[in-house]
Amino acid sequence: MFLNIDRKEKTNLALIDNEGNRITYGELAVLMDTIGEKVQSRSLVFQLCKNTAGSVAGYLGFIEHEAVPVTLNSKIDPELLGNLLDIYTPAYIWCPVEETERFGYEKVFETLGYALLKTGNDIYPLNDMLQLCMTTSGSTGSPKLVRYKKGNLEANAKNVAAAFGWTENERAVCDLGMQYTMGLNVINTHLYVGAVLLLTTYNLMSGEFWKYVREEKGTNFTGVPFSYEIMKRLHFERMDLPDLHTLSQGGGKLTDARFEELAKYAADNGKRFIASFGTTETSARLACLPAELALTKTGSIGRAIPEGELFLVNENGDVLTDKVAEGEMCYKGPNVTMGYAVCREDLMKGDEFGGVYRTGDLARRDEDGCYYVTGRLSRFLKLLSYRVSLDQCERLIAQEFGIECACAGTDKRMNIYVTDDSKQKEIVDFITTKTGLFKNQFKVIKVPEIIRNDTGKIRYAMMDQMYGEL
Repeated sequence: MFLNIDRKEKTNLALIDNEGNRITYGELAVLMDTIGEKVQSRSLVFQLCKNTAGSVAGYLGFIEHEAVPVTLNSKIDPELLGNLLDIYTPAYIWCPVEETERFGYEKVFETLGYALLKTGNDIYPLNDMLQLCMTTSGSTGSPKLVRYKKGNLEANAKNVAAAFGWTENERAVCDLGMQYTMGLNVINTHLYVGAVLLLTTYNLMSGEFWKYVREEKGTNFTGVPFSYEIMKRLHFERMDLPDLHTLSQGGGKLTDARFEELAKYAADNGKRFIASFGTTETSARLACLPAELALTKTGSIGRAIPEGELFLVNENGDVLTDKVAEGEMCYKGPNVTMGYAVCREDLMKGDEFGGVYRTGDLARRDEDGCYYVTGRLSRFLKLLSYRVSLDQCERLIAQEFGIECACAGTDKRMNIYVTDDSKQKEIVDFITTKTGLFKNQFKVIKVPEIIRNDTGKIRYAMMDQMYGEL
């Protein structure tokens, strides 16, 4: 069975959610067959995801029975969903029961708060190796999907579980949405080792969330940088969570100050802090920093996971062989996906990546072989002919002033978006000193909020579109 679900101790718990469901591995194996048998093999299924037992059981059942799920947020905008339905014409929709009224399709099955709808669309050819489709983290509402091939998910689950030392004794807090590559990775890696998933739809800021984690004895938590900023506001470090032994980070770069705070908190309290890095195109995690290096390698993503290889290339694509180097970060491994799709015909395409993925991230490698992501190739402006990193400016401002900000703009001007403009002059003075450019190349713009997608990543294009002319 997928992820060896049928080889686990049948009476051991697999899934717990805050809707009251408690599913053993034996029950999960039966559910996978029951749900999977309701769909035709090699059909496309739109799955509207929640962090509940019904959502996870459907995902596993579809893959086990050779259907191909497309994972989407259950709260996706109706117009965006309609666009995707028109483009990809799935044969089925798996969605929360309360969402079925959005559609006029026949309901053919229901369990654990989820319903299977049959759309009546024709089943069309899919590549034989295609197993899953996910939206990229930056393409909210876009028809662009990442195509996973058979073997990607299980290879990543096995190797990440080994890198993190997960065992069947873990009780993983599943806060990140399973339609998000990092959220799905938490699910896959823990099911692979026979652990328990603590699925939750509670808001991270609510008392219910932390009560649930405490009562269900959560042992590890994976968050994105925005998660850890929220936790800082909640004074997480003061909470009594005796069973929580591992904090893991992915989905973007923490400020150095927050990285150091988390590393020190973990060291002082007998816990582990593990920074990691991944992309949708590599089935989530491709690297992690061992917990014992967290205090001495601030900001590092560490080294490649087992069976993977990280390397750097220059602007000509030549591999940089020097021990210490900086260039575009690339990855090779069995978790590299097949490529992209922007229409249903693309779902017949073969493997376009060939096991190697150029991440588009700039990174440096230190003398110990640890990597540090320094920015995006596309996140640069050319101001007065000088190349200026938006990511670096954003980090410098956030660290210097302790504020939330977003840097975007054009080659004519950098826009620095803040929610508090009390330090407007100081910010401009600071960034002009750091870059050596003129003050008129920068504008600090106060906004009601820093706009983010549902995984906490800043939507820079929308920020410029909405506020760039202020």
